[in-house]
Amino acid sequence: MGENSRIYVAGHAGLAGSAIVRALERAGCGRLILRRHAELDLADAAATRAFFERERPEQVFVAAARVGGIVANDTYPADFIQQNLAIELNAIHEAWRAGAKRLLFLGSSCIYPRDCPQPMKEEYLLTGPLEPTNRAYAVAKIAGIELCRSYNRQHGTKFLAAMPTNLYGPGDNYDLTTSHVLPALIRKLHEAKARGAKEVVLWGSGRPRREFLYSDDMAEACVFLMQLPDAAFERLVAPGSVPLINVGAGEDQTILELAHLVAGVIGFRGRFVHDTSKPDGMPKKLLDSSRLGALGWRARIGLREGIGLAYRDFLKSHAAAA
Repeated sequence: MGENSRIYVAGHAGLAGSAIVRALERAGCGRLILRRHAELDLADAAATRAFFERERPEQVFVAAARVGGIVANDTYPADFIQQNLAIELNAIHEAWRAGAKRLLFLGSSCIYPRDCPQPMKEEYLLTGPLEPTNRAYAVAKIAGIELCRSYNRQHGTKFLAAMPTNLYGPGDNYDLTTSHVLPALIRKLHEAKARGAKEVVLWGSGRPRREFLYSDDMAEACVFLMQLPDAAFERLVAPGSVPLINVGAGEDQTILELAHLVAGVIGFRGRFVHDTSKPDGMPKKLLDSSRLGALGWRARIGLREGIGLAYRDFLKSHAAAA
């Protein structure tokens, strides 16, 4: 993958996709193929086929997805499974038909069982029941992994599924109904500080543990994987194997600890109370990213530094929307 490679980033306007575009630009890749949803609906099979036949990308990053936090996943399971299955099926199938040399499919750490041993290794996939609140989304992402495995086995493709932990960073979704926990905390604590509130309500018990990865670190890992020498990449996608690799930061903390960390960055000095009527989700989700580490990649941006960068991004977007 070099400066003249034709590279398609599906979902380039989202949190993950925009970070991948930045990483590719830093790597000197100048022939990026980008389409917004209004220009190409990947859930439309005919439109997706016409696009791939016309553009013939050599490398494909599938970062397009319907995403959301625990409440959105629990409220709209049919939307989450239908839209994500359609997107990944069309993108992966048409990438094969168009002769793409390599493909990287982005999944999620929620693919692992609810009560998975910690940290979660790639081989723990499908070893137990999923977390009910995001089961539909998780099943769709597991199907994406199986699509990669099946096309590699039957057609000799080189399609890899990367499973990042919880992401945050520039361009995140700060809507309190549909966002993930970290951007939701940034907005809640910023607004609480602005109005002089003495307390902020946290959904759930605050006890679940979560791992977070800055989006630009995730993107660097994805580009790193797609630039591996042929022999190393082919070991990851060997026909018959599960072409799955975890992408994490290696550390986790409770939601309450995270809230105090965000509060310190923002300057909120009130207290936290818990709304235990809201679901906790999985009790713990820490990835074992040792396979990626053995290849030579490590996350660079610590959580406190990353929260500071994300808060500055929020202030710019918040000011623009005000």
